Amino acid sequence: MSSTLAKIAETEVEMATAHHLGLLKARLAKLRRELITPKGGGGGGPEEAPRSPRYY
Repeated sequence: MSSTLAKIAETEVEMATAHHLGLLKARLAKLRRELITPKGGGGGGPEEAPRSPRYY
């Protein structure tokens, strides 16, 4: 995260670097979001279908 902040600080704000700065800011936002709410364990397995006489 600190390397991304350093890259943002050293990059000049110009039209030619606007896309690069946007990518860096998006990466920084993703890292901050993952710090606040880390990814889960992936959930459980597949759920069983509802029991309906139509399917039997």
